[in-house]
Amino acid sequence: MATLKRTPLYDAHVRHGARLVEFGGWEMPIQYTGILDEHQAVRTAAGLFDISHMGEVFVSGPAAEEFLNGVLTNDLQKLVPGQGQYTLMCKEGGGVIDDLFAYCVGAVDFLLIINASRAEVDLAWLTARLLEFPRCGEVQITDACDRMSAVAVQGPKVAAFIDRIFPGPFEDPASLVAKPSDLKRNRLSVFSFGGTPVWFARTGYTGEDGFEIVAPNAVVGAIWDRCIEVGRAYGLKPCGLGARDTLRTEMCFPLYGHELTEDLTPIEAGLDVFVALYKPVFNGREVMLAQKRDGVRRRLAAFRMKDKGVPPVRPHYAVWAQGGDGTSLGETTSGTLSPSLGVGIGLAYLPVDFAEPGMEVSIEIRGRRYPAEVLKKPLYKKPA
Repeated sequence: MATLKRTPLYDAHVRHGARLVEFGGWEMPIQYTGILDEHQAVRTAAGLFDISHMGEVFVSGPAAEEFLNGVLTNDLQKLVPGQGQYTLMCKEGGGVIDDLFAYCVGAVDFLLIINASRAEVDLAWLTARLLEFPRCGEVQITDACDRMSAVAVQGPKVAAFIDRIFPGPFEDPASLVAKPSDLKRNRLSVFSFGGTPVWFARTGYTGEDGFEIVAPNAVVGAIWDRCIEVGRAYGLKPCGLGARDTLRTEMCFPLYGHELTEDLTPIEAGLDVFVALYKPVFNGREVMLAQKRDGVRRRLAAFRMKDKGVPPVRPHYAVWAQGGDGTSLGETTSGTLSPSLGVGIGLAYLPVDFAEPGMEVSIEIRGRRYPAEVLKKPLYKKPA
């Protein structure tokens, strides 16, 4: 059995009593005080996540934008320094290699935040595509995965205390705003932590306001401790992968290996808005263009169980049409008991006729079929 990798925050997880599990080749916390407790902390106050298993890749040079626009689905030409966008890296057949966040950090510099389990695949793919790129000598790909770490601070109360953790002043020319709370959604800037520059983005994977902080390994532990120290008075709690999964499933955010694979396209996943089909060239364009023109056979749908108290939904549970003996429609890609809604929820690829909101299906759980309803995404909506 291969040795699991550990993030620089491993000792902090042990100190806080985390239960650790394998995830994408890493030994990561699944929970501390409990998934429900941590989930509610993020929805009502603040939660702190170790996301150091994610990968960081810098792509720089005069032709960096042109190169990335040929391998990513979204349009990087829309970005100015300090902006970021969700995007996908696809094969020529349209299947997803990875979904990621791309930030423009300078006129000819980009930062890619990639998935834990896909780092080696992504880097190999990017390197191979660069060798085919006519201006390959004008692009540099730098793997920063081993020297950079990251944490996410998420929740409605985060903006009230985040500036105390990074008090400034900030003299780095890449500091585009005066303080972290001035950042707008999907914006990035450089701030200082004890004299060390760190990347700071107002993004996240929970559906709540918050920030993701990318820092050198040497200082991420101190950032973690400072977040705990300052955030405790606001209800902040350390959170594990369990709460991360329930939070993102409520929001219907895809997870690579579940909703996204090399056999599924962004169009089937309902991520059309992140595919700039007007671009003349990018990997998978022709397949996705045909899918938009002709339609797809299956599409990612969100569902909620109609009854409370049924066993929890999990990935790979069979989905059936209701009525008669039922027709096999597919299987769930994600499933959980929603702490916010108090009922089972999940995601599944269904034939397009069954993927429309209002359709009723059945989920097979432990040999028994339970009724569920397809709903519009996201499943969780913030109270007014």
